Amino acid sequence: MREEILAKIIERAAPIFGVDPASIDESTTFASCNAKSVHISQITTFLENEYDIEVPFMGFRRQKTFGEAANFVLEQIEG
Repeated sequence: MREEILAKIIERAAPIFGVDPASIDESTTFASCNAKSVHISQITTFLENEYDIEVPFMGFRRQKTFGEAANFVLEQIEG
């Protein structure tokens, strides 16, 4: 499940940041992608729609890497 979540985050993030999805992995930082609040909002909204859950924006935003973000979303799904 975690790998699926990570893949979904990368799938949504790559076009937002204008990069090849293959260039993003779980150790990629949001800072290295110059992530702004609007970008994070687009990713969290996408994940909420995909998994029918609430993804707290501020909690997601505190995650430094894509892998940490996947762990955070998994925690939201597992409750």
